Amino acid sequence: MASLEKIGACLFKTSMIMSTENIRIAIQKSGRLSEDSLKLFKECGIKFEAHGSKLRSVSSNFPIEFLFLRDDDIPGYVEDGVADLGVIGLNVLMEQKRKVDIVKELGFSKCRLSLAIPRNEVYTDLTYFNGKSIATSYPNLTDAFLKANGVKAETHEISGSVEIAPSIGLAEGICDIVSTGGTLLSNGLKEVAEVFQSQAVLISNKQLNKTKKELLDKIIFRIDAVQKGQNAKYVVLNAKEENIAQIIALLPGMRSPSVVPLAEKGWFSLHSVISENDFWEIIESLRLAGAEGILVLPIEKMIL
Repeated sequence: MASLEKIGACLFKTSMIMSTENIRIAIQKSGRLSEDSLKLFKECGIKFEAHGSKLRSVSSNFPIEFLFLRDDDIPGYVEDGVADLGVIGLNVLMEQKRKVDIVKELGFSKCRLSLAIPRNEVYTDLTYFNGKSIATSYPNLTDAFLKANGVKAETHEISGSVEIAPSIGLAEGICDIVSTGGTLLSNGLKEVAEVFQSQAVLISNKQLNKTKKELLDKIIFRIDAVQKGQNAKYVVLNAKEENIAQIIALLPGMRSPSVVPLAEKGWFSLHSVISENDFWEIIESLRLAGAEGILVLPIEKMIL
């Protein structure tokens, strides 16, 4: 297997022949984070070929080049300037303590770093870990959490299969990434304390030139539009004239709802946008206020 230095050198040489007007972004080469990242950029209207086994893909309609790398390598390549941007889990970034800028929280690949112990153990509070050993792939985050809470425990850094550590006597507890908790359960463990909340973030090299900063601004603009659309619903409804004022008071549109008269006298159509978080509560309130024929549509993108 090629060393990290050789891979970095290869990518650096490749970057020298790329257009200086393009911005380079590092994406995890496989896995859920990769899938969600590529989906986001396609929703932003950026066209590129699926990377397959290739380490690089160039967009056909936007000055951006994708580099497909191991997630652990992405922060270092962005810090060194081989890549201008990167999409990475916040947990990986904070563990490595790289000197990069976090320019956008992306809202997907959410998970948490948590402490877990054997299911048959009795747990009261964090003092349980005093004098015990903890296996983890995140020693910096784990040690910082333990120190902040006055816990004196020994951490053992291992690179994978952290969940097996208690059953083979390597450690008495673990600190690992948890999404649903299913992996812990299947390995006879239980989650007892949350250490860190994580999600995918867009990071940037600190020394972007003017052209690349402008391209970054365009990318963030598109991501914002996609995210706002994902968190909103477009609502069309009909109402009698005497109910319009009450219905408008319930609609938290971007400014105010559009009100369009219908062919039938005394009836109007109202158009507005509702937050996904308030959706069901507002819909029920609208019905009670006299709204009829409520049509709810997804929003692909929303620009404010």
